[in-house]
Amino acid sequence: MKKVVVIRHGQSVWNLENRFTGWTDVPLSEQGIQEAHLAGQKIKEAHLQFDEVYTSVLQRAIRTAHIVMEEIGQLWVPEYKSWRLNERHYGALQGLNKQDTADKYGEEQVTLWRRSYDVLPPLLEPGDERSASLDPKYQHLDPHAIPRGESLQTTLVRTLPFWQDHIAPKLLNNETILIVAHGNSLRSIAMHLEGLTEEQILELEIPTGQPLVYELNDDLSFHSKYYLS
Repeated sequence: MKKVVVIRHGQSVWNLENRFTGWTDVPLSEQGIQEAHLAGQKIKEAHLQFDEVYTSVLQRAIRTAHIVMEEIGQLWVPEYKSWRLNERHYGALQGLNKQDTADKYGEEQVTLWRRSYDVLPPLLEPGDERSASLDPKYQHLDPHAIPRGESLQTTLVRTLPFWQDHIAPKLLNNETILIVAHGNSLRSIAMHLEGLTEEQILELEIPTGQPLVYELNDDLSFHSKYYLS
């Protein structure tokens, strides 16, 4: 049985403040730090040994991974970071309070932006100071690859090739993998692994700081999943 463990980073300061975060690189909250420690403790109790760790390039995922790996005594395990595991880019919504946005545009519109599969948020205007094109983390990318806003569908377009090119071969080689990323990048991977429809994925919510174990068949088809408790 192939095994991959996924963790949505611990609560961030913008999760706490109920703000759209996306690619904005905010730190963990105090609760988020505690969630990461608890996730590590659960993994330690499950006696899981990892061969590689994958994270996004955003600090809330990276720090969660480091806390987890320190808790389980596996800081030496190779770690790889990729922008393709970043959270969905929320475009011009990034930084806005979710309730204030709902008050302005209506709950129905905000729900459509947040939960639909293929509806884009309002896009960042070119030259917006929030643009990732101004961030040195992305200076190696083709400017056309840097989004101004993403739906879950377009998030899947960037996460799935990373899964297929980098993570799937490791699993086929019988390695056990840990992925620490974000709600929507992990939902896109879950959609692929579980064969979920566009309607089914809208109902999937991955809580912060909860290790989720996927067991896969030899051909990487879905077998089972469970949260560590």
